[in-house]
Amino acid sequence: MDFKTYVQENEQGLYALLKELCLIPAPSGKEDARAAFCKKWFESIGATGVYIDDAKNVVFPLNAKESNALTVYVAHTDTVFPDEAPMPYTDDGVTVRCPGVGDDTASLVVMMYLARYYVENNITPKGGILFVANSCEEGLGNLKGVRKIFADYEGRVKQFVSFDSNIHTINDRCVGSHRYEVEVTTEGGHSYLAFGKKSAIDALAEMIRAIYTVEPPVREGSRVTYNVGTIEGGTSVNTIAQSARMLCEYRSDNAECIDIMQQKFKQIFKAAETDDVKVKVTMVGDRPCARGVDPVALQTLIDTCAAVVEEVDGRAPRFASSSTDCNIPLSLGVPAVCIGVYTGGGMHTREEWIEKKSLVPGLEIALKVAAKLNENT
Repeated sequence: MDFKTYVQENEQGLYALLKELCLIPAPSGKEDARAAFCKKWFESIGATGVYIDDAKNVVFPLNAKESNALTVYVAHTDTVFPDEAPMPYTDDGVTVRCPGVGDDTASLVVMMYLARYYVENNITPKGGILFVANSCEEGLGNLKGVRKIFADYEGRVKQFVSFDSNIHTINDRCVGSHRYEVEVTTEGGHSYLAFGKKSAIDALAEMIRAIYTVEPPVREGSRVTYNVGTIEGGTSVNTIAQSARMLCEYRSDNAECIDIMQQKFKQIFKAAETDDVKVKVTMVGDRPCARGVDPVALQTLIDTCAAVVEEVDGRAPRFASSSTDCNIPLSLGVPAVCIGVYTGGGMHTREEWIEKKSLVPGLEIALKVAAKLNENT
């Protein structure tokens, strides 16, 4: 069956699956219900050997048992939203609106129908394939799902494609980050009777001020950012705070810059400690940068995907750095690229939306990319 016929015959199925998945809440680390649905769906189309691993990934291996040249296709099941009840879903025939509908539920639908094409047409790929509905891509999920895939299939993955983001975007460089929870504790006391004692809030504020005076390292073609995302602490308006904490991070698509920022933040944390102020630092997120990837193999993968996107979309894709599941393979020297298979906006907001019919070219892109990579295996 040719790709266009397959897409046309399954267009309504794409839309139905999108709605079903959107109505299954999947906060990072709590993807169980969505994972169970995906496993059952794969089995319903005739996929065999499908399993859910300890990280809550749904894995469909195809011709993978003896292959040491695996191609991995992933789309993540988790959303950035903490809701554990179904979120509002609307479809006016043109636009579908729902928190998480684009990131990454639309991509998950496309990846699942890509797998279906291989099953229905009894295609045995030249090399092995893993179709993975992976967990914990968002936030403090810390890429747990893809880490598990690379632990279980260590040394066997040749190339990696993540479906995530808009059709016209290819993320060809990964943004690494370190995320910290920093807790400050002091003696504290009554705001009037103990006035003058050190406040944990004041100490934390001094640390935050120091962070926002950091001069980021400069490397041509790269970018460095930092942020304090949350702060909390104290007991009441008339209490000198005994404890306060924050979540902070720095990011870069350059590994050297990440190393430099790590030293700068460590100096800030250490300088805040005194006899009256204790500082506890816990790394809660570590998304690595690319290291040791064969530039020729990586560029070949990028060029293959870019050519398909331009062929289907009618315009050359834009290239961007981003933090995605590709961080893990790229940090291990495995060529990886993140491509978009829908058109939409409002990512990470409750107003998120997609153009409904964009799933049609999105699936065509996925099918053609997979065919090209299979030819090159």
